[in-house]
Amino acid sequence: MDLGYASSGDDDAAPTPLAGTPFASVSAPMLPQPASDDEGDDDFDATDAFGIAKISATGASTSTEKAAAKAEAVRASAPDVLVNDPSVSSTSLITRPSDSVIFFNSTYEDMTRPVEGPANPWSDRKMTQMNTLTGHVEQQAISEQAFKTQQRSFAVLGYAANPSFGAEGYVGDLAAAASNGGDFIGDVKQSRATIRATKRRRKAKGTLGEFDDPDEEEDEAAGEGAEGEDAEMEVGEDGEPRKRKKKEKAQKEYIGPWAGWEGENIATVKPTEEEWEEQAEKGGKPLTKKERSRPVIDAGKQIGFGEEKSTFHGKELHDYLGRSYLHIPTDVDVNLKPSEPGLQETFIPKKCIHTWSGHTKGVSKIQLFPGSGHLILSGSLDTRVKLWDVYNEGKCLRTFNGHTKAVHDVTFNNDGTKFLSAAFDRQMKLWDTETGQCLQAFSNGKIPYCVKFHPEKQNVFLAGMSDKKIIQYDMGSGEITQEYDQHLGPVNTINFVDDNRRFITTSDDKTIRVWDYDIPVVIKYIAEPSMHSMPAVGVHPNKKWLAMQSLDNQILIFGADSFKQNRKKRFAGHTIAGYACEPQFSPDGRFLSSGDGQGNMVFWDWKTCRIVSRFKAHNQVIISHAWLPHETSKVVTSSWDSSIKLWD
Repeated sequence: MDLGYASSGDDDAAPTPLAGTPFASVSAPMLPQPASDDEGDDDFDATDAFGIAKISATGASTSTEKAAAKAEAVRASAPDVLVNDPSVSSTSLITRPSDSVIFFNSTYEDMTRPVEGPANPWSDRKMTQMNTLTGHVEQQAISEQAFKTQQRSFAVLGYAANPSFGAEGYVGDLAAAASNGGDFIGDVKQSRATIRATKRRRKAKGTLGEFDDPDEEEDEAAGEGAEGEDAEMEVGEDGEPRKRKKKEKAQKEYIGPWAGWEGENIATVKPTEEEWEEQAEKGGKPLTKKERSRPVIDAGKQIGFGEEKSTFHGKELHDYLGRSYLHIPTDVDVNLKPSEPGLQETFIPKKCIHTWSGHTKGVSKIQLFPGSGHLILSGSLDTRVKLWDVYNEGKCLRTFNGHTKAVHDVTFNNDGTKFLSAAFDRQMKLWDTETGQCLQAFSNGKIPYCVKFHPEKQNVFLAGMSDKKIIQYDMGSGEITQEYDQHLGPVNTINFVDDNRRFITTSDDKTIRVWDYDIPVVIKYIAEPSMHSMPAVGVHPNKKWLAMQSLDNQILIFGADSFKQNRKKRFAGHTIAGYACEPQFSPDGRFLSSGDGQGNMVFWDWKTCRIVSRFKAHNQVIISHAWLPHETSKVVTSSWDSSIKLWD
């Protein structure tokens, strides 16, 4: 390309400096002077920076050579020159490569004009159901406010504007539209008579500063009559007196805008027939027609201590040697009595080999028998606690009935002879695993969310309550010996660390707090703006790491000694959707596992933090699961579909 510089072969080119001659001694300039004054600075026009006027004037030049030279200059500067005149069309959008801001005001007609022209065959956004049996679907642009106005008008008044493009009129109840003059929901005004009739139906809102007497009982005999001569008068919402029925209790305490309406019937909403069928499709127990029509009864009466029952489902409680089901079996293929679990290498399970069914509602917690894992203890939302056999017949051994509401947590003591159950009926009960007898009952009037035996002092247990406290019970006296009150929300988990001298708790207040045992003072407080609530915690087999299930769909790792987050390890890829799915480690610590909200089991490699396996295990969320301590690849899972499964 000719850049306008003289070539090395020209006669009048500047002489080349000799070697060793300084640059200052060169008398001739390095760049040539302009050949003529026509191409100098005198021809520059500040009002025509891009040379548009020169381009149009090129055709009027009489010199052929000058015209050819200017045409060559136009061709060389094509990327920076506009060929079209901007004055040709005032609505054209003309841009230059050097423009950084484009000023263009489109007209209202252009913005509201319907989409025309051929459809894009490569576009993914297509209306697949444009022509249907019920009509023709058209793509329109409508604001959210206009759409809600038409939707509310159709739902309340029975009519709305015709949404078809270019059409006029209304759809729906045309008579109602004519009576209202075509006004929509925001324009229709009620008459004064209608407003007064509505206010008359409103009950009295009470008097500010007065309170109802809780000991005052209503006179049943006086409430049997309807409106009569002795009917009392009270001031309604509209300020006018109205008659109050004798069976109606006078409102004294101020309730303000929460006052009820005459004829209002507030009752418990029952599941519809479709909801029952949907529950049966998801794996729940299908109910009969009689069970569906039975009203839902909220068992407000608690089962007192001594009224608990347990049922043994086996043939014999003891074998020929006098051993109960607590005895660790020795006639199985696996040695259940090694020095410690986790000595064998573990692998990922692949298929379901057994299913335990017996609960009628979701299973909220499972716990393996300490050491051997030959028994499974399960707490369910159907208020029952069940004990299951793993290796022999794989059946339910005993059912414990002692709660009136859903069981939230169960936990064994060190030797498995006793266990604690915590339920939403505000009761915590201590059971004998072998006989099924309820030994003790504890309650402070609040809902227990988690219970934990002290690993060394087996007569002491801690409970995380809904009133933001951790309470410490002594089972010998049955009294509360300590209260840890620092959390700002219900306590979800309790885990002992540092050789059982300390314990770490998580709460709904999105914080982690570390306590010294028997000292109600926080020694470590962990809270960050980016932290979420961590309702489930798993402990690594080496006792050095804690895996905490965060509600932002990830599992975070904290050190059990330094209580610092290991930011190099983060396990994600599952969706728990607000469920407290428990994370668990394999016996050798190679894998980290967790359920999710869709009923899947997810397994991560502990070193690489990558997902190594994912499979569908249940129809609903998997809240709790456990690895068998002496098996290579067996995992027990429990779900809200009321089933417990064994995978290998």
